[in-house]
Amino acid sequence: MALDPQQKFGFKSGRNGAHAARTMMLAEITELFHGRGIDATLAQYQEDIQLFNVLHKPTEKARKLTWRHLVDLYSLDIRVPLFRVFRQLWESDEAARPLLACQMALARDPLLRLSQDKILALAPGLWLPREDMERVFDEQFPDRYSPAMLKSLAQNVNGTWTYAGYLKGRQKKYRTEPNVRPVNLVFALFQGYLQGVTGSRLFSSQWVHLLGCRQERLLELARHASYSGLINFKHSSEVVEVTFPDYLSKEEESWLHE
Repeated sequence: MALDPQQKFGFKSGRNGAHAARTMMLAEITELFHGRGIDATLAQYQEDIQLFNVLHKPTEKARKLTWRHLVDLYSLDIRVPLFRVFRQLWESDEAARPLLACQMALARDPLLRLSQDKILALAPGLWLPREDMERVFDEQFPDRYSPAMLKSLAQNVNGTWTYAGYLKGRQKKYRTEPNVRPVNLVFALFQGYLQGVTGSRLFSSQWVHLLGCRQERLLELARHASYSGLINFKHSSEVVEVTFPDYLSKEEESWLHE
């Protein structure tokens, strides 16, 4: 069965996701990328995890599970545009990485996406009881999860939001503001572009909404990204133009019109 364009770009939909078992695995993806360049292939990443055990997993089963979850979350295939651009942007700003990983995981994990509105609705400083996050999934999927599974899922999701800078605290989680860098805006704009959004509407997509920045701040981040050559950005009165230099091949560009 042929993939639809969104799947080819790297987005995933459905009812299942890696957060049923893990967080976004920031430590693992950081270690994995540390040993490989941006052109590493899917097969090379698999070899690193399962054969060379670069992530120091204790058993063969643990290595295979780690591989499966990382592919679920990140794809790890440079033929997939979302991953290829994510991997390139990863190298351009170390401080952007925690949020960047969350942005990629959101595109790939429907369970994590379900939690986004709950997080963004919290004002900075407010407490997020774990039971509130459990309720998000219980209401979405009545009777699907046992109480123990709901607890685990909520802990995994909250762990990811903590790594990404939206929550802080170990036992009690409080809402905080993430460190949003130009690279994070670039990836959010690119995610919107892959879903057919252009012009000024790029700055109001769900992916940019995640960043929680005022319009003035978004434009400032875009200008910084443009100065760095990460995007081409033009802004005059109501006209906004954003293009992505050499991010997609001609064939991949054609998927936008399918």
